[in-house]
Amino acid sequence: MSDAAAAPSRLYFRQLLAGRDIATQDPVARQMVNFVYLVGDRETGEAVAIDPAYDIGGILDVVEADGMRLTGALATHYHPDHVGGDMMGYGIEGVHELLARTQVPVHVQADEAPYVQKVTDLETTDLVTHHSGDTVMVGEIPIELIHTPGHTPGSQCFFVDGMLVSGDTLFLEGCGRTDLPGGDAAALYESVTQKLAKVPDDAILFPGHLYSPQPSAPMGETRRTNFVFRPRNVQEWLSMLGAG
Repeated sequence: MSDAAAAPSRLYFRQLLAGRDIATQDPVARQMVNFVYLVGDRETGEAVAIDPAYDIGGILDVVEADGMRLTGALATHYHPDHVGGDMMGYGIEGVHELLARTQVPVHVQADEAPYVQKVTDLETTDLVTHHSGDTVMVGEIPIELIHTPGHTPGSQCFFVDGMLVSGDTLFLEGCGRTDLPGGDAAALYESVTQKLAKVPDDAILFPGHLYSPQPSAPMGETRRTNFVFRPRNVQEWLSMLGAG
């Protein structure tokens, strides 16, 4: 588990690795190496979980041990390794089990809501839908939502206090797949190169999986070293992904 080293004292931020920090006995969690994030306001004690999956009890134990209380959940996208559900015959805990433990709103991008409902069996009333540019407040900490379609139609990233939680839109090395249902390679190119262009180089990227030696890196470094930033236009991008 790691705290954001440069975070101000009021901001509560935890990066939990499934299979190591939670779900330690789960072989699928160890294989998938998903990150779960906790963001909150230390002064009010409120926190939200980003992509709570695999081990709801373990996530809630971390929140409680840190003297916080969970007041919401945010989903980057609908895939079961991020929100729970059935994945290739394996049942993954997620927001459905979370709401069975504590009734909190689940914040999703509007285009993603039907997909989240389908894989998690949540009701419409369990979800709070958003559009790009919306802000979710946790205490007095604002979390900006950035709609980044491509990996899925309603994928979204979260920008909070100089940190970008990117889900499967962008990794330190590579980006999310576009060959799964709802994937759109051209849309992902726009998301990575245009919609995330507003994120400054000194912001820290926190991805949805540990697909690189380091768990986070500055956006500027990622833009210099990640091969997905090499294409000069969408045609080169599509050719690189084998989608052109």
